[in-house]
Amino acid sequence: MTLLDPGIWTGKIFDGGWIAGGDGSYDVTEPATGGTLGVLGRADGEDVARAARAAARAQWDWAARTYEERAAVLRAAGRLFEEHAEEVRGWVVREAGSVPAKAELEARFAAGLCYEAAGLASHPQGLVLPSAQPRWSLARRRPAGVVSVIAPFNFPLILSMRSVAPALALGNAVLLKPDPRTAVCGGVVLARVFEEAGLPAGLLHLLPGGAEAGEAVVAAPEVRVVSFTGSTAAGRKIGEVCGRLLKRAHLELGGNNALIVLPGAEVPKAVSAGAWGSFLHQGQICMTTGRHLVHESLHEEYVAALADKADGLPVGDPASGKVALGPIIDERQLAHVDALVRDTVAAGARLAAGGTHEGLFYRPTVLAEVTPSMPAYAGEVFGPVAPVVPFSTVDEAVELAADSEYGLSLGILGDVGQAMRIADAVPTGLVHINDQTVNDEPVVPFGGLAASGNGSRFGGPEANIDAFTETQWLTMRGEIAPHPF
Repeated sequence: MTLLDPGIWTGKIFDGGWIAGGDGSYDVTEPATGGTLGVLGRADGEDVARAARAAARAQWDWAARTYEERAAVLRAAGRLFEEHAEEVRGWVVREAGSVPAKAELEARFAAGLCYEAAGLASHPQGLVLPSAQPRWSLARRRPAGVVSVIAPFNFPLILSMRSVAPALALGNAVLLKPDPRTAVCGGVVLARVFEEAGLPAGLLHLLPGGAEAGEAVVAAPEVRVVSFTGSTAAGRKIGEVCGRLLKRAHLELGGNNALIVLPGAEVPKAVSAGAWGSFLHQGQICMTTGRHLVHESLHEEYVAALADKADGLPVGDPASGKVALGPIIDERQLAHVDALVRDTVAAGARLAAGGTHEGLFYRPTVLAEVTPSMPAYAGEVFGPVAPVVPFSTVDEAVELAADSEYGLSLGILGDVGQAMRIADAVPTGLVHINDQTVNDEPVVPFGGLAASGNGSRFGGPEANIDAFTETQWLTMRGEIAPHPF
């Protein structure tokens, strides 16, 4: 039997076991072909309420288990990802429209996240504090309780596992709501891996569904922490609800990330980096290079070379041949991308490459003679579009890079001294000197500022422990303390 045997999950959700969803079922669609890959159950509000109650009950016992037991489950999950990597990769290619190299990255990264999370279980969980009283005073970390994880379509496996694995390792239970468009590789895969890894029943619940399920996994009274990765608009709404309900919300949201090409940078290498940053996974990444800020001495050469690069990249079904770009996830997103490009050209930009599509396959696009007020420059495109803008001085580059509501990732190519000056001046969560904007590792803190989120809440021991535990003050005396009355 394969890990993802459809006989196990067809038409179902996961609630400690595979059961029918209260809101019926829906087809899992392959964006490259429009074909049906399978059928999943759809959760409703009552499914979520039941799952939250079960998760709260199961979490107490899980938190009381030894760190060795929790770590063993996470290590087993990592091994299962490695053993079933080919099967997992196939689903990421077909369901998410990913090219094989990106699918390979997701499978490998998921295993790495499990192994890193296994180590969290044995990390120090508190501090000994000084006290003016005759007592021991401790600040200790305790599991938050029930954590809701809401994950997007673009890197469905990584962006689900990035929260699920550390939350479980630190003694929590999880309600997982993946994007319905990628709920197999962003949900079923995780449920099956942890089921086979020996995770006790009730600790992980897979709840694909629509708005009703999404609202319920945030509002359920048992949920203490909501970990959301997705659009800024949706993140704002979730943050508002969590603020009203006095829950913690960890928000990793959109980005409009700048790549600065300094004078003296090697243009062929810079163009390669810029193309990868803008066109990887059809630009459907929060860290995608959305603005190419190029020194005026290199600008014309850079535009011409980037356009040539874009024209030479093959686009097509990632499951049927070697291509550099696959499909946009759906018609709605395609229309959004195409409208931004058309409106930007209508505003005076020059279409140097791309700007066309066949079905969901959008050509990698380069826009020149762009100004900061134009739509494809000012907003998050979430498509394979590279607007290029010249600058004259480093101060102007800093001003352009910082002039955005977003603050996720910044790439700087060229002189390291100038790059460090820019890195210190631009508010952003991530900075990559002599690399493009799309970078991640299981061991690093990850997160953005302003409209890109509320800081580094993912990745690395410090961020994960802070995200998925609460700090408790504990004191101990040798005998009962005396009091005046």
